[in-house]
Amino acid sequence: MKLLADQFLLHLRAQRNFARNTIKAYQFDLGEFLAYAAASRAVEPKALDRLLMRGYIAHISERKVSRNTLLRKISAVRSFLRYLQETGQLETDPFDLITIPKKEKRLPRFLTEGEVGKLQDLNRPEEVNAREKGYYFALRDFALFELVYSSGLRRSEAAGLNIGDVDFFSGFARVMGKGSKERLVPVGDRALEALKAYLETRPRPLAHGLPLFLNHKQTRLSGAGIALIFKKMAKRARFARPMNPHSVRHSFATHLLDRGCDLKSVQEMLGHKNLQTTEIYTHVSLERLKEVYEKAHPRSKK
Repeated sequence: MKLLADQFLLHLRAQRNFARNTIKAYQFDLGEFLAYAAASRAVEPKALDRLLMRGYIAHISERKVSRNTLLRKISAVRSFLRYLQETGQLETDPFDLITIPKKEKRLPRFLTEGEVGKLQDLNRPEEVNAREKGYYFALRDFALFELVYSSGLRRSEAAGLNIGDVDFFSGFARVMGKGSKERLVPVGDRALEALKAYLETRPRPLAHGLPLFLNHKQTRLSGAGIALIFKKMAKRARFARPMNPHSVRHSFATHLLDRGCDLKSVQEMLGHKNLQTTEIYTHVSLERLKEVYEKAHPRSKK
């Protein structure tokens, strides 16, 4: 069945245009499932029955993984089984009549506007250079943070940007999102100024096809590298709770809604396929509104 799984992953890459990270996650989850199936002596598609699926769900659940992790693994297996049905390798869906738990709805973590301001103040290049002698990336880090907060980028999107993707005249950036879907996002004046200051330190010529953000080896900064930079920036600001690129993206969306931006526009800027995905931020804004009310209104319980 390993060959069928490889064909399925190739199908996701070539026909359905799945992102590289998504395919990598599918590959890992399918590897686990195939190992379980092999241990259960299910080595052919016809052996993938409902009993095996129930056993696999119980097997994963015993490892005390989160519900969302469990659902991700089930989703990978179900997609593979549907592919086997479509290609005539399997007659029925073994997951029929199996109750699947619902996804946990967790409110995203975000920074307050005050925390964003503190983070910016304590990570300004002149501030960092004065305190950390020999650190040569303060301009890059500051420009990176300003861009992610200004445009709500995923870390993979920020890492994939080239110099030519940012139009300094119009104030827009061309971003390659999930599933290789391209979109235009606005970039604020402060982010553009920070980017210009950073690019002034880069060797000439600044060709349009060169990576926008470079690491210490003068090659493209990775998504993992961006996460480490944000962690270092949070440490400088002495944040007690974790801060990462995704929480800054959440902050971007939450602050826009707090300031009256409509949900559809936020969806487009974030690159969400469904409006339901973006609606989670309205819950965040309502929770904050309730907090403010309870603290301020004389007739509230607090």
